[in-house]
Amino acid sequence: MSARWLMLTAVVFGTVAIGAHAQEAEEAAPPAEEVVPSAANAPAEGEITAELDPVIEKGLRALAALQEDDGAYSGGRYGKHVGITALACLAFMADGHMPGRGEYGRVIDRGLDFILNNVNETGLIAAETSHGPMYGHGFAALFLGEVYGMTAGGADSARSARVYDALVKANRLIVQTQNDEGGWRYNPVPHDADISVTICQIMALRSARNAGIEIPKQTIERAIDYVNGCHNTQDGGFRYQQGHGASAWPRTAAGVASLFYAGVYEDEMIDRGVGYLESKAFPGKSSGIGGSHYFYGHYYAVQAMFMAGGTSWGNWWAAIRDELIEKQIEDGSWTDAHAGNAYGTAMALIILQMPKRYLPIFQK
Repeated sequence: MSARWLMLTAVVFGTVAIGAHAQEAEEAAPPAEEVVPSAANAPAEGEITAELDPVIEKGLRALAALQEDDGAYSGGRYGKHVGITALACLAFMADGHMPGRGEYGRVIDRGLDFILNNVNETGLIAAETSHGPMYGHGFAALFLGEVYGMTAGGADSARSARVYDALVKANRLIVQTQNDEGGWRYNPVPHDADISVTICQIMALRSARNAGIEIPKQTIERAIDYVNGCHNTQDGGFRYQQGHGASAWPRTAAGVASLFYAGVYEDEMIDRGVGYLESKAFPGKSSGIGGSHYFYGHYYAVQAMFMAGGTSWGNWWAAIRDELIEKQIEDGSWTDAHAGNAYGTAMALIILQMPKRYLPIFQK
């Protein structure tokens, strides 16, 4: 790992490092202007259009109608799913709603209860799904981090304590299940790893850190090592696993976003990854909405471009905004043939609301 990676990681995660490492990181921090990403923290002119607002309003209504009585959202063959429930709640929070507050505050409240009711003794968050629980766990832990960061758990002190306890346990599980390469895989055991599950855990850790939860600096450093090992030097993209397979645009989006969220803001791998995305997956040109990883890929791609900023963000945002507006169906939802309409709609709404920057994870 280069000195640059270590320095940036210390800046982003050092304040929550345990013991003497916190002071060391603080002393080593360079001036703020050296690490501030280029994307601003407020919508730029033209980002939020008159056409976009009614699309989002219609989508939020459709998503609210898909919630089940116990607060869950289902994902087709996956059944009641903590990950899809978390993403749906994040879609409402991306519009400024919070648990118990705002037009959709009750929807978020019920979703939060569902997730809290599915935290087991080890800290794993999982409901009916038995395949790849670390996917859902990562999204659910991210949601808990955003809730706690925005509301300190809410006005109810008992609820606040419950959110905090679940958040700490969930992130402790992530730290403990990191494998020797520095990544994570489908199940909560430190065996093998892939970049798709790894990005979920990195985002959860970053959100928890933003909310004031202690995250070991070493965990982030090792995660950066894993993501670096997935980079394909031949074409600039990212592979699914270290040393295995070819580059693909959804995993490249995950790889670039992983580095940004781990605190690496300037690196040749980021530049090449952004270039790969622009050439292979630019909205309206290269990535059809029928693809099995369309929403997953664009969820991370729009975040990668947002953090890259400049013309990369401006060009990408306008294109994906127009594409998703066009693809909204009559009832206000978006269809995902693999994981269901709740998933597709939640992902589309999160993407379309990136410029609002309400969620702490999307703030710089």
